[in-house]
Amino acid sequence: MSGWSKKRAIIRRYDVTAHLYDMRYAEEQSAKIDAALKTAKIARNGMALDVGCGTGLLFKHVAGKTKALIGLDISRKTLQQAKTRARDYSNVHLILADADYMPLRRNTFSNVFALTLVQNTPNPATTLDELNRVAKKEAVIVVTGLKKSFTLNDFGELLQAANLSIVALEDEGLQCHVAICIKLAH
Repeated sequence: MSGWSKKRAIIRRYDVTAHLYDMRYAEEQSAKIDAALKTAKIARNGMALDVGCGTGLLFKHVAGKTKALIGLDISRKTLQQAKTRARDYSNVHLILADADYMPLRRNTFSNVFALTLVQNTPNPATTLDELNRVAKKEAVIVVTGLKKSFTLNDFGELLQAANLSIVALEDEGLQCHVAICIKLAH
């Protein structure tokens, strides 16, 4: 399957299931978020980015701890669900865009979250390069990878190849690996 074909399939899947997403996955997503936030420091005066924000489950955990939070997703329907959540926060802004081609400036974000994202992209290394592009030097980048898509070793190698230093890795009792990383200087 070509890259664009995979992306179109992902868009269709999330557009069709957006209204059910929270009912199906909120518990697992909350567990991932809790695991990440045990270690990940949120920059109080920084900008945070939630790439593949889906229905916006991360907003309640991060919006009150940072100056601004941008939620970005490729699925219009899940972004509509996120819009309902975003109304509760004056500092949350939403963008419909592709994670591999974000319309964002380089070196902007102190925190970048990519929860349930990389296994849905045609080339995870390309996606991680784009996350790195928009992250500030020494930004905290949280990336998850489904265990059924990545062995722990493969996931670690992918992150290291993307110039990310893993400072913590959680996966106990989760369906995914949760990596808290720091962007290294080039």
